[in-house]
Amino acid sequence: MESQQRINPFMKKINPLKQQILEAIHACQDKKAEEISVLELEKGSGAFTDYFVVCSGTNPRQIQAIADQVEDQLEKTSLRPTHVEGYRQADWVLLDYVDFVVHVFSETARKYYDLERLWKSAKRLSPAELAGATAKPSPARKRKRA
Repeated sequence: MESQQRINPFMKKINPLKQQILEAIHACQDKKAEEISVLELEKGSGAFTDYFVVCSGTNPRQIQAIADQVEDQLEKTSLRPTHVEGYRQADWVLLDYVDFVVHVFSETARKYYDLERLWKSAKRLSPAELAGATAKPSPARKRKRA
């Protein structure tokens, strides 16, 4: 699954916001989050942020661990959430970083709230697309003799 893979080293230089989002994604991956997706919300859609990072955990302890890892990873870059909701219940943890929001769901809550359907006009991005990764150079081919 592409969203679960680390970004390859053949990437273009990316802007700081996208780099922060990638750090959040890597933190989710480090704690084995499932079904990681990124939604780029449309300008003028009434959205209060530019991006959603959405993922799932299998139990409350893992959901909290994913949220903790995201906070710890982004704090290393001096970025702290302006608001955190749902941590104690660990059914849907929301980490608000203003320009992007990280949603860590239980499988049941994710199906119930279905943010991907609710924000269906948003563009879905893979981590590689977010990073603007270039295609990996193809290996040199041998020429056929005529």
